[in-house]
Amino acid sequence: MATTKWVLDPMHSEVQFKVKHLVISTVTGSFRKFEGEVDTESEDFADSEVSFSLDVDSIDTTQEARDEHLKSAEFFDAATYPKISFKSTKLAKLSGSNYKLDGNLTIKEVTKPVTLDVEFGGSAADFYGQTKAGFEITGKINRKEFGLTWDGITEAGSIVVGEDIKLIINAQFTKQA
Repeated sequence: MATTKWVLDPMHSEVQFKVKHLVISTVTGSFRKFEGEVDTESEDFADSEVSFSLDVDSIDTTQEARDEHLKSAEFFDAATYPKISFKSTKLAKLSGSNYKLDGNLTIKEVTKPVTLDVEFGGSAADFYGQTKAGFEITGKINRKEFGLTWDGITEAGSIVVGEDIKLIINAQFTKQA
């Protein structure tokens, strides 16, 4: 069977993250610029190859000062490391629409294996006759494992930023002719 390429549709996709602030409440952010693709030989996407990248400079937490701090050398160092990337090593169908996605995530030139949960939403044709496929991808990483070690301890001894980062990616891909 021939390989089919699917390209991420940024107008119908979003990349979000959630992190604890002072370990008592959650802050949500997103990346506004990203790209990705899937290469598959099957209709159900089992054993597909998945890759994506995020533009660090597009981080958005709705607070400009916080965004600038996240882009600084204390966090992502966007000037030196402008991209976060992911390359799959395996996409396995578990049952029904549930999959496990294993791959290598690279942040600030630190590459670590991660496992993400994937729910395949199905595929459909749009108004232009293009075939689209939708996925929700979720998981959790420890930011310190990727060199994001700033804690910002308050005078009272509270940790400002939690270690665990929840990832929520809603992705729609367009089948290429």
